[in-house]
Amino acid sequence: MQAPSRRAVLGLLSSACILPGHALQAQAPARPGPGRGFGYEDVVERAKALAKQPFDAASATIPSELSKLTYDSYREVRFRRDKAFWREGGSDFRLLPFHLGFLHDKPVQIHLIDHGTAVPIPFTTGLFEYGKVPVPKGLSPALGFAGFTVTTNLNDPKVQDEVVSFLGASYFRLIGRGHRYGLSARSLALDVGGQQPEEFPFMRALWVEEPTPDTTELVIYALVDSPSVTAAFRYAVSPGLETHMDITATIIPRREIERIGIAPLTSMFQAGEGDLGLRTDFRPEIHDSDGLMMNSGSGEWIWRPLRNPKALRISSSHDKNPRGFGLMQRDREFGSYQDLEARYDARPGYWVQPQGDWGEGRIDLVEIPTDNEAFDNIVACWTPNIPLPTGQATELRYRISALSTTSLLHPYAQVHQSFAGSDIEDGVAEGQGRKRFIVDFAGGDLAYYQGAPDRLELVATTTGGAITTKILTYHAPLKGVRAIVDATLPDGQSAELRMFIKTRNRTLSETWTATWSVPPGDTARAQVPQAQPARQ
Repeated sequence: MQAPSRRAVLGLLSSACILPGHALQAQAPARPGPGRGFGYEDVVERAKALAKQPFDAASATIPSELSKLTYDSYREVRFRRDKAFWREGGSDFRLLPFHLGFLHDKPVQIHLIDHGTAVPIPFTTGLFEYGKVPVPKGLSPALGFAGFTVTTNLNDPKVQDEVVSFLGASYFRLIGRGHRYGLSARSLALDVGGQQPEEFPFMRALWVEEPTPDTTELVIYALVDSPSVTAAFRYAVSPGLETHMDITATIIPRREIERIGIAPLTSMFQAGEGDLGLRTDFRPEIHDSDGLMMNSGSGEWIWRPLRNPKALRISSSHDKNPRGFGLMQRDREFGSYQDLEARYDARPGYWVQPQGDWGEGRIDLVEIPTDNEAFDNIVACWTPNIPLPTGQATELRYRISALSTTSLLHPYAQVHQSFAGSDIEDGVAEGQGRKRFIVDFAGGDLAYYQGAPDRLELVATTTGGAITTKILTYHAPLKGVRAIVDATLPDGQSAELRMFIKTRNRTLSETWTATWSVPPGDTARAQVPQAQPARQ
């Protein structure tokens, strides 16, 4: 998976080239049809027309003097906040475009929709401060931009803070109150973890409805293009304690796409508390997200801790009409990270809620080895079982929410932390590996059973090998329980392990799940490995 450095993108967040000939009409004011203003239907029609033509890669380029900018020189180029759009209209929103250059080499035309008419924002160097970088000369007003960010009164009624940004390919970020930028969302993901190189669709044009003094929901449209697909998107952003974005997507494949990721999320996980061998400095943990949370179509709530694997790992949870999934940052304690600059404890989780029936498919989790926190190595998305029909428009709707906690999503006890044995599986018999898993559950109704823990039952299953030990102990400091499971597995095999807590016929906790494997061949045989903490 090749993607812009997350360190570069985050650094730029904190601190137009010509469109293809068949899209040139977007550079003139887009006049609405009779009796209506410019809207989502117009973007859908552009996407349909674009899908009937060959992909034009030549138009998606920028002048060489901009592409040669380095990370440091590009950081010198900043939009002048005194030039922010919508300053004089009484709205709480402000729009600030990003300059093209460095990794951001795909020009996007940005339009403001004013009283139903879409008017492009012409590029001019007067909108930017260039610091030590020479001001470029002779750039066309039709150059476009790299994207934009929107600020509003998110944390303080008198202070403008960033709430959403669109920057890089089809990436976007949203944050709620008290959050720092962390993981990213994407409009589409193609062939993530597949046999062929990943393809990155990008935004050719963006439209933003100009807000009024009473606007609380900002509406944005996007035209997305790539060699394999075109698409139209509508994003309705509602800032707040938990900022959410309602998304409508119309997708038109140019070819059959085997692995198309819907509502893809991209994050970083380098080390958890128990990953002592992956730590490179004083910080106990380094990650934007610590788990994949899922709510299946049947109503089951599932938690899968993230890992930084030694080799590419793809896990799939098959489902029909999922109710939700997301990459979450459940551990909110500063002491778990000790990072005053990155503030991983303030990174949000993104929760995706499908609207309507999504049919049969799977939630894919891609975990890529990394030794550097500068790059994203985690992807989660919905992949339909049946490829979207070539040349036909498919509409999907969903909501993404930026959350600080998962405790309000369901009433059950949650995984507080999990422990696992070493990656070298020690065995008790020839040709067989053994591993111990420890999971702490807390919350929900577990405190009620502290005087009668014998009424609780640990349910543990595995798709391979066997479970040899099950122990359930009341955890007084958490007012929860500790579940201990020993499992065996033949050499060269992998298995999915699941466990949850119940009483009689009532489920009390979400389901913890993880995949483990035993290397092929004769492994070292010794005693059961000592568990190492890996707080999730």
